[in-house]
Amino acid sequence: MRTPGIFIFGMVLAPCGWILELTSTVAPAWRTINNIPGESSDLVLQQGLWDICRTFTSSRNIQCNQQDTQYFGAQIIQIARGLMLSSLILNIIAIGVASIGVRCWTEKPHWTVAGVGGLLIFISGVLTLIPVAWYTHIMTSIFSASTDVRVGYCLVLGFIGGIMEVLGGLVMSIGLCRRCGARKRDERPRAFAVKSTRDPSPPHRATVPSISSSVSSVPYYSRQNFFK
Repeated sequence: MRTPGIFIFGMVLAPCGWILELTSTVAPAWRTINNIPGESSDLVLQQGLWDICRTFTSSRNIQCNQQDTQYFGAQIIQIARGLMLSSLILNIIAIGVASIGVRCWTEKPHWTVAGVGGLLIFISGVLTLIPVAWYTHIMTSIFSASTDVRVGYCLVLGFIGGIMEVLGGLVMSIGLCRRCGARKRDERPRAFAVKSTRDPSPPHRATVPSISSSVSSVPYYSRQNFFK
């Protein structure tokens, strides 16, 4: 039996989304700050969840491991770290569970296990989209030395990775619906079979005596006297 298309779709999108999500988590480019007062005009400050880098457009010099206690102490940074790490760990577990359910090496997949794996992948994508969307919404209100704040590529990768996980997990979760529908279809014929196999009570037959049998039971000599 071939692997169902919904499982192939989910098992392709989930790892791809995880790679994009990992890049978005570790790379220091959730936002970029340009035209910082008192700094060189070609300075671009890249800020992420774990690191801050200073880059210059006129050269290739990159200075990372910059300290900014006000930025890293913001509530959104702490929450985003926890949610992104939780999403990465959950997605790995979900892919493992889904692989056991899909089991391409066997004739039939295990729909329930694959559906549970898809549900976990869906939750992992939601955990990614929450901090990415929240950070994008309040990006300009987080402490910044300049008003020229732009979206970094990590937010774009986070959006794409989260959407891929949500779509892949949602499609794979259809396996749960199919399993429930199959159970209902199996129960209906079973109930009908049980009902039909019950032994009905045999109908009561009324024996009607026939004239021929009653005449034949009379002795032969009595019949001769009668006809005489």
